[in-house]
Amino acid sequence: MMAVVAAILFGLALIFRLADFSLEIFTASLLTTAGLLFAALHLAGVGSAVRRGGGGGGRSWRGRRPWRGRRYSRR
Repeated sequence: MMAVVAAILFGLALIFRLADFSLEIFTASLLTTAGLLFAALHLAGVGSAVRRGGGGGGRSWRGRRPWRGRRYSRR
């Protein structure tokens, strides 16, 4: 989500810079700085989904399962 916001802000900053357009508050440099902030938040993991309950999909094993790869059945 943060990466999408950063991309939109960078796009607006590019349009403002190419059109030589600025408002009193919103300038191309402000939008670029805000885009960098949201890109940094995205890389830090802010706004990502948090999995709760021991993992996703009901899978509780970590690493290799002991009975995998054996030719005989598990008892």
